Amino acid sequence: MNGPVRTSTRDIARAAVRAELAQVAFDLFRREGFDRVTVNDVAAAAGVSRSTFLRYFGSKEEAVLGAVDAQGEQLAAALRARPSDEDDWTALRRALGAIVEYHRQDPAGALAVSRLIMETPALCARSQEKQNGWRPALAQALAERDRRPGRDGAPQPTALGPSVRAAAALNCLNIAVDHWTASDGRLDLDDLLDEAFAALTPQ
Repeated sequence: MNGPVRTSTRDIARAAVRAELAQVAFDLFRREGFDRVTVNDVAAAAGVSRSTFLRYFGSKEEAVLGAVDAQGEQLAAALRARPSDEDDWTALRRALGAIVEYHRQDPAGALAVSRLIMETPALCARSQEKQNGWRPALAQALAERDRRPGRDGAPQPTALGPSVRAAAALNCLNIAVDHWTASDGRLDLDDLLDEAFAALTPQ
């Protein structure tokens, strides 16, 4: 019988070290400025060697954006889990609740990360690159939804359709987060996402 996959002690320890290094790097970037801090600076602040830091993060950008990859996987999984009777646009909006939850659980931390990314061209570019990497998985999840039983009566999308909808949803997310960040977290991210999605909903 197959049981749940157990996380090894080694994996737990590695995740803890990775999280600690990321926090040291982030604190240093906020204090000194991202462009002024080198990998050597981060390693020294964390009390590890440069090679040790690079075993956990391939670059200083990854120390800030490492969690973005996991968010993409969570979003694709959330999209696959949406009810089959939802239209794709609604399913995409509801799936983005997984990203909203991250901001809700630690609004101060999420706001600090968003500000750092917005203020740092290198991080903006790398973040956009990572999100572009989400699109194929989201498009595939949408295509899988269209092949589910019970959706046979729905018009089949063109090959471009799922990719276009995935890209549009991510743009809505980015614009909503930008406005949320500009408001210092005072605006509700869910409401901003609803407004962004409504702007692209056919009247």
